Amino acid sequence: MLHRSILLFLNFIVLLTTVFSLVGCSGRGKLVSASGTFSSSRRPFQSSARSAMSAATPPVPRREEDRVVYAGVAPPGWDASVPRQSRDSKEALLDPPVPIPDPYGWMRNDKRDNQEVLDHLKAENEYTQKSIQHLEPLQSKLYTEFLSSIQETDYTTPRPRGNFWYYTRTFEGKSYKQYCRAPKTSDSFQIDWDGSKESPIMDGEEVYLDVNVLGKDKPYCSLGGLKPSQSQKFLAYTVDFKGDEIYQLYVRNLETGEDVALKNLKDDALLETSGNLVWGKDDSTLFYMTMDSNHRPDKLYQRQNWQDGSAAKETLLKEEADDMYWSHVYKSLDGKYVFFETASKETSEVWYLPLEEKDSQEMQCIAPRRNKVLYEVEHGQGNWYVWTNVEGTPNMKLMQAPAKPNCADDWKLVEDKDGKPIFDGSLEKALESVTVLDSHVVVEGRQGGIPRVWIYDPPKKVLERLEFEEPAHDVGLATHYESNTDKIAVGYDSMVTPPQTVEIALSAPQVERTVLKEKTVPGYEKDAYGCDRRTVLSRDGSTEIPISIVYRKDVMEKAKAGEKVPTHLYGYGSYGSCCEADFDSTRLPLLERGMIYVIAHIRGGGEMGRQWYEEPNGAKFLCKKNTFNDFVDVAQFLVKEWTTPELLSCEGRSAGGMLIGSSINQAPELFRCAILGVPFVDVVGTMLDASIPLTAAEWVEWGNPNEEKYYQYMMDYNPMTNVKPGVKYPSCWLTGGLHDPRVQFWEPAKFAATLRNANPDGDNLICLKMDMSAGHFSASDRYKYLKELAIDYSFLLDQLGLVNEEK
Repeated sequence: MLHRSILLFLNFIVLLTTVFSLVGCSGRGKLVSASGTFSSSRRPFQSSARSAMSAATPPVPRREEDRVVYAGVAPPGWDASVPRQSRDSKEALLDPPVPIPDPYGWMRNDKRDNQEVLDHLKAENEYTQKSIQHLEPLQSKLYTEFLSSIQETDYTTPRPRGNFWYYTRTFEGKSYKQYCRAPKTSDSFQIDWDGSKESPIMDGEEVYLDVNVLGKDKPYCSLGGLKPSQSQKFLAYTVDFKGDEIYQLYVRNLETGEDVALKNLKDDALLETSGNLVWGKDDSTLFYMTMDSNHRPDKLYQRQNWQDGSAAKETLLKEEADDMYWSHVYKSLDGKYVFFETASKETSEVWYLPLEEKDSQEMQCIAPRRNKVLYEVEHGQGNWYVWTNVEGTPNMKLMQAPAKPNCADDWKLVEDKDGKPIFDGSLEKALESVTVLDSHVVVEGRQGGIPRVWIYDPPKKVLERLEFEEPAHDVGLATHYESNTDKIAVGYDSMVTPPQTVEIALSAPQVERTVLKEKTVPGYEKDAYGCDRRTVLSRDGSTEIPISIVYRKDVMEKAKAGEKVPTHLYGYGSYGSCCEADFDSTRLPLLERGMIYVIAHIRGGGEMGRQWYEEPNGAKFLCKKNTFNDFVDVAQFLVKEWTTPELLSCEGRSAGGMLIGSSINQAPELFRCAILGVPFVDVVGTMLDASIPLTAAEWVEWGNPNEEKYYQYMMDYNPMTNVKPGVKYPSCWLTGGLHDPRVQFWEPAKFAATLRNANPDGDNLICLKMDMSAGHFSASDRYKYLKELAIDYSFLLDQLGLVNEEK
């Protein structure tokens, strides 16, 4: 729930690397074998981009050498309404404040209207375009290869909801999804589809929302929440048309197709929300979240009689005033309660509103917040199910209590038939989420670094883990709208197995299984590929860092025989978020060109449980450097085993961009090429200024550089202020989004300028590509996203010298 859904730079990794690998595929040809045109034994000749550099001159933004920002107590002229630390902090502030050079600080432009800044971004884009224009044939080829492994006209697995089956469809040439439903005439469905655009997936299919229509003639279109009402006659949805993650709220009459835009009752302006919404018990009531001026979801509203302007009533149910906390609204799966969950990265609190009590508008607290106690709640079988780290356990334990307010003293561990807790919060297994059905409880978590799903039978007190043939895989519960069911669906894949949806009987989960849908990947020959799970010993001499590896088998044979091959290393390592060893068809063009693809499951993520993230041995606060050290240690291992620095590239996005920035500062000689997507690289400059959206809530993630305790440690790894002058850096590809509210656009712009200024005579290419119509999550249009990815990969392949055959 909240602690996973509000991560500031949330894994967008998973979003960006899987969103288009899951849309379905249709092919127009096979990829070229690595044993054919693209030889895995090719050494990187001089990048063709280097000759292009002579014809293109990078922009040289002005430097204000005397410009600084201050860490510590408020400097003269500081806005007193902007805090320098959290209200609960007892740490001493630096006093006097310490100046930090910020020569490109003038690039900050909150309103995105400064002409000098916009002109500079335009110049950066023009320079980047000139520097890579020779790669346009390769970009076109990569784009074609992406499409060839995607079934463009496809559908998702239908899921039951009331009297309908709900699913989505995609169509060749269409950028966005269609949301569809069909009448439910039995508890199972039969698909008899001929594969054409015109044919329905199921009898009686209706399109209740076509995002292609919604996004027509708009540069950006991204849905937030999408909720059918209880009667299924209305659809409430939120949509962002700019990429700034401010969502408008609409309600569609599914019988007439008419949309109603919800407006502020006071001034009739369009309502702006966080995108998070739920329906009440009936069609007349909606609950939604709004945000404060710093883009923090903080207020929960109830809108009654939304369809009647004169009779509409709006009630503020809850407000979170603490800048450290983000808030979220959700409804229990059984439909009996609406929950308001508010949390920092270390402390949470949940309030509830019973929907079956007529005219109830008073929310009650399940357990008041306690410092460093996280808990989440679901309702079912007449009880609260609570997963929490109360009493300081390293992982979350599963507990149960009567469904009543202020019940913390009644929380009891859920036990098996032998009286042993099924999840006791120990290091053995990590609990991440709980779904309560009428008859069973489904638990998702991790064990041995692998995603797991368990099924618990409360009457029998038996816990059973779902088992699969592949030792390393990705598995998770699929979408469920109903608690009254005797079977569940899970999504399953691995680095070599395309995604599939498997239906599992709750009464016999290891035996009664049916594959409902399996993704088709045209041209993909699974037997040609292999994947491994290995560990790398970190520099501390005791920590084993897991890595997931995918490759063509013939390429790995050459590497094992001693031949050095190109290798790409991906990482994230923040917020306890996991990089899964999943299937991604967009990796295939890299693998087919003889590359080995590696995911480093470094500390700071949650792959090995919360202890992989939390102090003292994870990578948070004053042990954050473990993230960067682990990544560099993995890179050194790869150089020793399979590759060379001239053949090694690396990539990370958002907080993963910070990872790459810090890693290339620590070991610039180790990489030939680096991709930094929407990178959080001005960590100290951002975290000392709470006027920048989302900053205050992050003080319990990174620490607060205004405080003596954290300042020097954060300065030691801060990418922006640790660029080494006169040292050869890898070529760098940086991306940003002008409307990004999570990582402000000026961070990659400043970092690109800093890299060039430190090494003005270097032959490493530094390119910044700024999307002037997108936010943090890149293009919303699936085709535009693939075109952007083709550009990213063309830069990478060029820098590794793997494009010569394609001229």
